[in-house]
Amino acid sequence: MYMKKKILINISKIKKGICFEMNNKFFKIIEFLHVKPGKGNAFVRTKIKNLQNGNIINNNFSSGSKINKIEIESKHYTFLYKKDNNFYFINKNDYNQIYLSINFIGKNNILFLKENDNVIINFIKDKNFPLSLKIKKYVFLKVKKTKKEKKGNSINKNYKKSILETGISIYTPLFIKKGDLIKVNTKNKQYIERVS
Repeated sequence: MYMKKKILINISKIKKGICFEMNNKFFKIIEFLHVKPGKGNAFVRTKIKNLQNGNIINNNFSSGSKINKIEIESKHYTFLYKKDNNFYFINKNDYNQIYLSINFIGKNNILFLKENDNVIINFIKDKNFPLSLKIKKYVFLKVKKTKKEKKGNSINKNYKKSILETGISIYTPLFIKKGDLIKVNTKNKQYIERVS
């Protein structure tokens, strides 16, 4: 469990990229603006990113308030295997193993994870407390199953549905066949190219 170590900084000294804890959640400053209205107290208008789910929200801090700054550390891990609803990873530098739940990893990420894939896991520095997991922008996956489509039968006349080795279904060109290795964009789940 994460033990809170308070590093309080005044909101007037914040900078873009600073990470902090608020209401037992962890955020990163994306944008900020010091506002001095004609009437009322000064405040800082911010756009902050939740480091655990990626959501971006707007938040105003009153002038003089303080935030609990945290340091983030990124470590490289390799995916070992899945058991029940947990995914097990190893850090090949120190052989430290951890497991993360499906909810932590995210529904989109698990669609692309296969054994021996490398990922980046962000931690609170000096603590064994994972914040988020990042997979590569592009992955290489084998086509497990695909249908023979006649031109004009698919949603897009030049593409057909293919199921990849991790179970994800994407649209691929008509010439793609079972066993082909293809490059896929993990952000938009789109086919990039066939890999020879």
